[in-house]
Amino acid sequence: MTSSARTMPLVHAVNVHKAFGRNEVLKGIDIDVDEGEVVCLLGPSGSGKTTFLRCINQLEDIQAGRIWVDGDLAGYTEKNGKLHRLKDKQVAAQRREIGMVFQRFNLFPHMTALENVMEAPVKVQGRKKAEVRAEALALLDTVGLSDKESAYPAQLSGGQQQRVAIARALAMKPKLMLFDEPTSALDPELVGEVLQVMRDLAAQGMTMIVVTHEMAFARDVADRVVFMDGGVVVEQGDPKTVINNPQHNRTKAFLSRLRSEHEQVAAAARDLVV
Repeated sequence: MTSSARTMPLVHAVNVHKAFGRNEVLKGIDIDVDEGEVVCLLGPSGSGKTTFLRCINQLEDIQAGRIWVDGDLAGYTEKNGKLHRLKDKQVAAQRREIGMVFQRFNLFPHMTALENVMEAPVKVQGRKKAEVRAEALALLDTVGLSDKESAYPAQLSGGQQQRVAIARALAMKPKLMLFDEPTSALDPELVGEVLQVMRDLAAQGMTMIVVTHEMAFARDVADRVVFMDGGVVVEQGDPKTVINNPQHNRTKAFLSRLRSEHEQVAAAARDLVV
């Protein structure tokens, strides 16, 4: 940890811009996330939420602005006011401090749940298998899968695969966890088991940035929600205040549409039962 890490939030993003060709996806994002804080990013598809997460984890380059993680300038070093791109090995070293869980599980299909969790600490960090195995077993127990260590991804439900993916990210002992719609690819009955693991992580003090449409999770677990639309931060604040009493018309319209969609899904489910 650098000395600057003690004077700024764990994640400090300033005027972040990102474009794909002529499509400007991020138009000057300023977001801070303190150590131990859970921040949920809300907003419609195409608002820039996922792109922002990928920029934090240096899966995407930014065209302007800066992002610091734990006091270190992500992807660059600064000398005499000028930015110099880090070498690939240095970028990879920074990325090891960040765990990321995607919409799709991306598990290695030829490896068991235990092997998937062990892979990065052994191959990337060069740690001893016996030590890593013990930690991986403990992580599988943490996510409620202690009885699935020998199962292959094809033998697991979507919710179980996503929980393995969370354990795999935690195996690198990250300072920060990024979640990109971790429940969007799951059947509705499997969503709760993944959200419960995330609730437990939040209770343990893990710093988390979560892109989600799960309003109940955001309202109950997040310390702060940030509503994005059109590549900008429209509104942010206390979850209950923003979700129950949004001030901006774009936030109101999004939440109203989301509630309507949930009511339609619930009505359809009731009709199936009947």
